[in-house]
Amino acid sequence: MKQGTQGSAGTTTGEAAAGAEAAAGTARSRYRVPAQPNAGEADRRRDAGGATEGSARGEHTHGEPVLPRPRPAVQRSSVRGQVLAALRTALVTGDLRPGEVYSGPVLAERFGVSATPVREAMQQLAQEGAVEVVPNRGFRVVERGPRELAELAEVRALIEVPVMLRLARTVPAERWAGLRPLAEATVRAASSGCRATYAEADRSFHSAVLALAGNQQLVGVAEELHRRAQWPLVGGGAPGGGTRAELIADAHEHTALLDALIAGDLDVVRALVGEHFNGAE
Repeated sequence: MKQGTQGSAGTTTGEAAAGAEAAAGTARSRYRVPAQPNAGEADRRRDAGGATEGSARGEHTHGEPVLPRPRPAVQRSSVRGQVLAALRTALVTGDLRPGEVYSGPVLAERFGVSATPVREAMQQLAQEGAVEVVPNRGFRVVERGPRELAELAEVRALIEVPVMLRLARTVPAERWAGLRPLAEATVRAASSGCRATYAEADRSFHSAVLALAGNQQLVGVAEELHRRAQWPLVGGGAPGGGTRAELIADAHEHTALLDALIAGDLDVVRALVGEHFNGAE
């Protein structure tokens, strides 16, 4: 959560809410990655029967699951960052399927960029544990089951619940009230029915709450665990559900928690926090 005054991360609640709304628009458009000037050249070489960048590096590009081709966007800055954001969205929605192998050149073709920023983004996801490197083939999306999800929920609860309860005793009501825009943003995101949109708003709210502790390392660790908890399970199952009604119910837990924090009702706060993490969302 990000507070109404300046937070530890240097971001106001209004700016954070605006960021969440912008991220929601990005998630809804799914794969808006800028086209690269040289992307068309690879297509022409392929049409002419020539080798693409991927085949020159020994990566197999046949027989892979097909991703929808993204519509080109106007932005040209931070291509790697935009590709990484698009891949994270694809993980949350299940378009990057657990157990499947994806090569840099094939993904680059879908995004309309060169293979280099795709490989760099996939290497980042490998460091985060979302994918694993398959030599001479690309990257396999890690398969996760309910047990791993339960373990992540337990670790998140061990980190976040004590901090939230401590903050409930020390943070004044007006600062909790300043987080209202972020809580309401999660409800709007849930109403859209898009898991990627909701995932971004959900992380923003939780991060803003923890930011009130003034510990940036805490926020970073908790956000990483939260992101991992949002990846789909084997078979495409969504953590904590995934229907529109389930997302809305989860989002309303945020507003109920905020009401209890503003009222200073520690018993209700304790019950709501326990229930929220038990839902692994």
